[in-house]
Amino acid sequence: MTIARRRNRCLYTTPRVCCSICSDAKLKDPFSLAQKDLQNLYEDIKKQLLVSKAELNALCDYYFDGKGKAFRPMIVILMARACNVHSNKEGALLPAQRSIAMISEMIHTASLVHDDVIDDSDTRRGKNTINKVWGERKAILAGDFILSAASMALARIGNTTVVSVLSQVIEDLVRGEFMQLGAKENENERFKHYLEKTFKKTASLIANSCKAVSILVNSDPEVHEIAYQYGRNVGIAFQLVDDILDFTSSANLLGKPSAADLKLGLATGPVLFACQQFPELHAMIMRRFSSDGDVDRAWQYVLKSDGVEQTNYLAQHYCQEAIGQISQLQQSTERDALIQLTELVLRRDK
Repeated sequence: MTIARRRNRCLYTTPRVCCSICSDAKLKDPFSLAQKDLQNLYEDIKKQLLVSKAELNALCDYYFDGKGKAFRPMIVILMARACNVHSNKEGALLPAQRSIAMISEMIHTASLVHDDVIDDSDTRRGKNTINKVWGERKAILAGDFILSAASMALARIGNTTVVSVLSQVIEDLVRGEFMQLGAKENENERFKHYLEKTFKKTASLIANSCKAVSILVNSDPEVHEIAYQYGRNVGIAFQLVDDILDFTSSANLLGKPSAADLKLGLATGPVLFACQQFPELHAMIMRRFSSDGDVDRAWQYVLKSDGVEQTNYLAQHYCQEAIGQISQLQQSTERDALIQLTELVLRRDK
């Protein structure tokens, strides 16, 4: 029995625990709770990016139009306030903590700009990508400039530990992208590789941003670890659901598969679980679905398997872990909102 299969059987014994916890709590909507602190977030980001060259301004401002979900800044704001209540009985947000929320969105957006170049994507958030409008070279430079502005904002916080923690995010993003370019022959190594890549590309930013805001208000390493582990587990669950939606959302809304990840040669959770039932997928994974008909055949194998269901159970497992971590903090409206957020992550459909 493989490691992944043993993990799955364990998960089947405790389905949807995190959702029942959240439902019983009757909690406030996390996005509404953080809305006041996130006002003018994108305007403040644009100020960080302001330069005299008009075209560079246009490039950098392109995705900071206020139409994003601001998912990462929202988590950072709620974690900051939850840690503040836990540490000093007051939830007042420190200016440096809000700066970290802003920086997290800047790093995330810079990574999207670079990802679109690597993936040769045409659209992002309902409009043409920067690389399609201005070309790949200018898109790469725009992403670099956003990262440099984020680094300068980080330096202005003046806390060397926070700088070190958030610098790790950029290293993880690069390492995660390199991991995505490779594939593992061994099935057990392949799943470990997938989860590690998922952490580096998605969850590291959330985990380390949560840790950074906790450092600013509390010297206790246990509190730092709670914040980090909550962000890590929610971040991985978020990406697992994203990988599920690549197979389910388009089928429900459009009546036909999108299979964007398969077209990029990526074997995500649903495919890796399906491979346990349909070993024919192994060869396709190793050649990154590059032969004629591979994408369609892989899509059909996933639909015939329990790959989507297994990935969903795995996402629930990570949400349960996140709840276990954040529940160690003193009760507060923000802490409870972070608990509810795990349910929203699992239930999202886009």
